[in-house]
Amino acid sequence: MCVCERESKEKESKGRSVSFQAFTIIDQNRDGIISKDDLRDVLASMGQLNVKNEELEAMIKEASGPINFTVFLTMFGEKLKGADPEDVILSAFKVLDPEASGSIKKEFLQELLTTQCDRFTPEEIKNMWAAFPPDVAGNVDYKNICYVITHGEEKEE
Repeated sequence: MCVCERESKEKESKGRSVSFQAFTIIDQNRDGIISKDDLRDVLASMGQLNVKNEELEAMIKEASGPINFTVFLTMFGEKLKGADPEDVILSAFKVLDPEASGSIKKEFLQELLTTQCDRFTPEEIKNMWAAFPPDVAGNVDYKNICYVITHGEEKEE
């Protein structure tokens, strides 16, 4: 198996793991099927307390039958298929850039990457700054980062 195939399988496996975690969170009663009650419970836990029965039924009817993990994966994949990964990543960065300058401070980005969620190691941070060096003012061009993440190469000027 070549490196590309192995990386592809690892990404697919990680994606399924994340999807399974999401499925498990929604499947509140742990019976392997997402029901109307499961949806009501998970929505209530997110502060959506007044969801109508009709709305829940409409969500459940999006599937052709009971929503087990396989059906959930299919539905989830179809919903994400239309999303442009570059736009999704760019939108996440824009939240961190209220002035819409197209860049964020190196120190701020580094703090987020080393303290939140999937934390970067010192080596990963070093590699990031080697690949995306900040300008003299300490700003990082996140549009370029998004482009490279989604296209695998730097944008030609």
